[in-house]
Amino acid sequence: MTTFDDRERGFERKFALDAEQEFKAGVRRNRALGQWAAGLMGLEGAHIDEYAKAVVKSDFELPGDDDVLRKVFEDLKGAGVQVSEGEVRMKMAELLAQAREGVRAQP
Repeated sequence: MTTFDDRERGFERKFALDAEQEFKAGVRRNRALGQWAAGLMGLEGAHIDEYAKAVVKSDFELPGDDDVLRKVFEDLKGAGVQVSEGEVRMKMAELLAQAREGVRAQP
């Protein structure tokens, strides 16, 4: 085996690890976003977890974050919560940064 093959395998492992960590961070972000939105809508107890799970599931509908943004924003608007789409986007970015840190900190 050559040095080139070793480097190639190393890059492949790094790419797979990065992809896995980004996926986990996205799921964490979506769960946290669902909990945040549930709090704004006045949900309590098990309803918070149910809503957070629904937000996580909504991410699998379309590629990208637009499906999650649309779900949370429309649900908040439907519940009478005064929040802009920009505020939801900012919260998503904030929670993604936190989720990435949390995933990297895991052993």
